[in-house]
Amino acid sequence: MSLTTLWILLGAGLCLAELFVPTAFVAAVMGVSALVVALVSVVLPSAPLQVGLWLGLSVVMIRAARQWLDRPAPKQHWDAIEGQTLTAIAPGQPGRVLYEGQSWAARCQDTSQAIAPQTPVYIVGRQGTTLWVLPIEHWPDNLETEA
Repeated sequence: MSLTTLWILLGAGLCLAELFVPTAFVAAVMGVSALVVALVSVVLPSAPLQVGLWLGLSVVMIRAARQWLDRPAPKQHWDAIEGQTLTAIAPGQPGRVLYEGQSWAARCQDTSQAIAPQTPVYIVGRQGTTLWVLPIEHWPDNLETEA
């Protein structure tokens, strides 16, 4: 079997693998790189140089694909979104809130304040899967003027 045939089989195999095992296009890009090396192998018969070319092309193409595919996620605005506590939130401790029909972990933004169960709250932020809340009755009236 010639090196050209080997590169074609490797390229096709990696591209096919991407269909069954999603790898964020890494396998597909490496497969395309192998197919490019198959074309170059006709004029570049050295196997070590072909492997080096394949690795170099793969790295360059993966970086290019990442820049092209990675889009920043849209920012979510959590200003004055309402929820309701499901459990008590002790000062500085986590609790649970109901937001859009789902139960979320939550903490009170004011770490010295406790919030009783079934209390309406404003969701003022999010860190990972934890929501930061403030009770509606303690909402600062001058929030708009502070900005």
